[in-house]
Amino acid sequence: MDSSLTKHENIRTTHLISKTHDLISTTPCMTPFCFFCIMKEPDSKQRRTKITNCFKKLPVIGEQENVLVLSGLWYIAMSHPGDWELPSLGVFECMTSLIHKALNDDEWRCRDQNIYIPYYAAHVIGSYTMKRVEFAEKAVESGVIPPLMELLRGRKMSWVEQRVAVRALGHLASYERTFEALAQYEEEVVRLAMRLASTCVDVVYDDFVRVKDNNNNNNNKSNNKRRLKYHCDLLTRGSVANREMENFKAEEWTSQIQCWSLYLLNCFAYKGRSYNIICEKEFLRSLCWMWGGLANHVSPAGVGLIRILCYNKYGRKRIADMKDVIEYLCILSRSSDDWQYMGIDCLLLLLKDFDTRYKVIDIAILFLIDLIELKDLGDRANVGEEITKALLLDYTYFKEKKSVKSFITTKKVQKVLEDLWDWKVEKRRKEKAISEEKLEERRVLVGLIKQQANRLYCLGEIGEARRKYSEALALCPLRLIKERIVLYSNRAQCQLLLKDPDSAITDSTRALCLSTPPNSHGKSLWRRSQAYDMKGLAKESLMDCIMFISSEVITKKIPYYAARMISKQMDATWLFATSRLRLSQVEQKMISGNDEGQYYRKMMMRPNLMDKRGDLSTITEEPLILKEERNRMGRLNHANKDIQKLHL
Repeated sequence: MDSSLTKHENIRTTHLISKTHDLISTTPCMTPFCFFCIMKEPDSKQRRTKITNCFKKLPVIGEQENVLVLSGLWYIAMSHPGDWELPSLGVFECMTSLIHKALNDDEWRCRDQNIYIPYYAAHVIGSYTMKRVEFAEKAVESGVIPPLMELLRGRKMSWVEQRVAVRALGHLASYERTFEALAQYEEEVVRLAMRLASTCVDVVYDDFVRVKDNNNNNNNKSNNKRRLKYHCDLLTRGSVANREMENFKAEEWTSQIQCWSLYLLNCFAYKGRSYNIICEKEFLRSLCWMWGGLANHVSPAGVGLIRILCYNKYGRKRIADMKDVIEYLCILSRSSDDWQYMGIDCLLLLLKDFDTRYKVIDIAILFLIDLIELKDLGDRANVGEEITKALLLDYTYFKEKKSVKSFITTKKVQKVLEDLWDWKVEKRRKEKAISEEKLEERRVLVGLIKQQANRLYCLGEIGEARRKYSEALALCPLRLIKERIVLYSNRAQCQLLLKDPDSAITDSTRALCLSTPPNSHGKSLWRRSQAYDMKGLAKESLMDCIMFISSEVITKKIPYYAARMISKQMDATWLFATSRLRLSQVEQKMISGNDEGQYYRKMMMRPNLMDKRGDLSTITEEPLILKEERNRMGRLNHANKDIQKLHL
């Protein structure tokens, strides 16, 4: 293992530490065994021996400079997570001992800057186990799991340490060789990850973001709290930063906490473990609104876990019983979200399973019918054909038996299936026999009807214009893609003016499915963005508006109306938007003099987490009334409506 460290890696690591030490101190070092001086030792053998001894003594001596050493180790682990030297010399044993000491010795933890040590120690473990299974095995052998679990519980430390703990545990759970060691805590770790994913947004907002000033309590009379200084330092890496920068980093870290918690759950769900816990109704419902906010660029978050659950029969059964989840997947499938294909995948898996098909088809078909002409989506080909086959899976059989009504509960869904059959089977068969001359005649006729519709639109006869666009679409052959895109998009504009956002979304989605690449027709994106805004679906509106701007020529100036829409929806989709609304509702209840108001006042005035020196000394329960207030808020789109009204 030691021989794998090349001379180049030795020189690189030495240079890294020397650079870090030079930044920290310019005065001669008087410490008997200074870690930074040891790393500058030119003799490789002596340096490795001294590093090993340093790691053994570091948790024992309790020097004030320990946090500097941990900061240096954090820098090395982040820069070179694949370097063998420090993991082979006992860095995991040292980090484990330091976390144990911080958790078990309150007096030591609050002394000097030791409050920073658990964060750095857990971060070092997570960085080294991120890409190398050999490091993960060595970390498990060194006993890192128990102290990481204690950090995840959040009894003596805060959400900052929970962030790095869940990150490290997620890495350990992702490897086959180390998964079983973590699975010994299976039920607890799954429930902790579920709680952290569900509550982290409220916790961070309540304990950090909404706190106005970390120095002047007079500016924050609404709650008797102030920002933890070490939280601000870690968020900004000790640089001078204003409140806006701290809030920006807090939002980013909260997004990471949520996504890493869901990733940890993914590791268990992927192996078919703990489905009975993960599939609890309240948690499945909350997954729909866990998307990590705009700070999340890489993780599928909640829909990623739902998709994994849909690959399991038990998971499909539980999801099919959740109308809220099905509606969320349907909305996602007709959006410009990067994870649109995951929403489609989930619905297809549910439709192909005959135990869940008839529970979801009544809802799903009304959305998926708009996607049947979708060709490619990312690296997936013929998505529309796959959707068509799933929807018509048993329609032919029931059609021959003349018992279609036996599995369809509403006439509307029955009509959609009949239209789908006529559209994708009968009309396609008839159009194969159309000659080129006949096709050109149809093109001319459709063009004339479209001109009539355009004239009616300009005259303000919106209803008549919509009828003419529908007439043109009925005559337009399926092969005339460009003409159909324009007709669908124009009819969507009429639907908007007639205050019919559902029909506008349907028409604009069909136009976007026909465009190449999908979701690239600018006018349809803007019209669907407006329709989603009318329905209070802020995230979907924002995604379409961003795609609309991206579809425009780069040299053009961003239209004012689009910039205004983005500004409005960014505020509504802010990661802490629902927490802000919840807290405003709580504060209104505090004003009341009844028993409920007394309860809220008592809970909101709970003890501060800081002692007089600004160190973490005590910990209370995580912020209150999460479940009760979440139920009262209802679905996120209703919350978005309320928020938008506040900012009109």
